Amino acid sequence: MDFVGANILSVCQFERADIDRVFGVADAMAPYAQRRKVTRVLEGAILSNMFLEPSTRTRLSFGVAFNLLGGTVRETVGITASAMAKGESLYDTARVLSGYSDVICMRHPQEGSVAEFAAASRVPVVNGGDGANEHPTQALLDLYTIRKELLANGRTLDDFRIAVIGDLKYGRTVHSLCKLLCLFDKVQLTFVSPPELAMPEAVVEKLRAAGHKVVITDQLEASISHVDIVYSTRIQEERFASPEEANQYRGRFRLNREIFTRHCEPNTVIMHPLPRDSRAEANELDTDLNEHPGLAIFRQTDNGLLVRMALFAMLLGVEELVDDYACPVRWHSRRSPV
Repeated sequence: MDFVGANILSVCQFERADIDRVFGVADAMAPYAQRRKVTRVLEGAILSNMFLEPSTRTRLSFGVAFNLLGGTVRETVGITASAMAKGESLYDTARVLSGYSDVICMRHPQEGSVAEFAAASRVPVVNGGDGANEHPTQALLDLYTIRKELLANGRTLDDFRIAVIGDLKYGRTVHSLCKLLCLFDKVQLTFVSPPELAMPEAVVEKLRAAGHKVVITDQLEASISHVDIVYSTRIQEERFASPEEANQYRGRFRLNREIFTRHCEPNTVIMHPLPRDSRAEANELDTDLNEHPGLAIFRQTDNGLLVRMALFAMLLGVEELVDDYACPVRWHSRRSPV
C-alpha cells in the first residue's frame, strides 16, 4: 500500500506487510506520545475533525496525535453544528473542507458516507466510524494492543485465542478487527452474544475462509476459560429503534474480578474499545477490575495515540523525518504510563 496521500476507509485496504509498517512507525512514536520529546514535523499542517456522531476518545486522540506531531486541529462536532443541517451535501462539504485542510478525519452515522465524502475530497480522509460498518483505526490500535500484550506473554498474532463478547451485530470495532485478523494464521475466535446480536455471517465466513476456527455461543463463562484475550463490547444503543429494544440486551454479559479469577487463565488480557457502559443495569466490566494487571483498556487508549500518529506521519510522507524535527520537552509532566 502506498500510504502517502491515501484515504484510510476500510481495513480491507491493508496487507499484512502494511500492518507491520504501521506498527513499526507506531513503535517509534512512543517518545513523543509519552512527552519525552517534542517534534514539529507537521508544523503548518491542518487536520479537520468532522465528527457528526458523539465521540470522546476517537475525536480527541485524532486531534492530540496530530498536535503531538506539530500540526493544528480544527473541529466540527455534530450535524447541527455543520452546514449539513441546512441541506449541504457530502460532496460540497468535502470540496470545501479539503480546501482548508491537509487531512480530514470523519465520523458519520450512515454506512458508506465517509467513502462518499472521501471521493470528493482533495486531501486524505480517515474513517473515524461510519454507522455500523467499520472503524479501521480502532481495529489497528486494537490489533497493536493485542500484539503487545501477546508478546509480553511470549505469544504472537499467529495461533492465539480470543473471545469477543457483546453486541457483535452493530459493533463496528469488532467487524473491522475480525477482518484484520484474516491476515494472520490459526486464530481461534469465540463469539459470545445473544443470537439476535450475532456477528454478521459475512464476517464469520471470511474468518473461516482464512482458516480460522470460529465458535458461536451465548454462554459467557465457558467461553472465557481458555483464551488469551477477552474483548468485550457495549450494546450499541444508538443503532436500535428505541432504548427499550436495547435495554433487553443490556447487562447480559458482565465480567468482574470474581468471574475472571474463577474462569480465566491468569494471563488473560481484558480489552474493550470504550466507552464501557458502567451503569448499574449494564456494568460490562466491573470497577473491581480497574487495578487488575490484565485490564488493558487504558493501554489500548494510549496505543491509539501511537497508531494514529503513525498514520498521520505516513499519509503526509514524513515518517522518516520525525526525529529530524525533535527537541527536548521544556515542561514538567506528571504523566505516567498506564
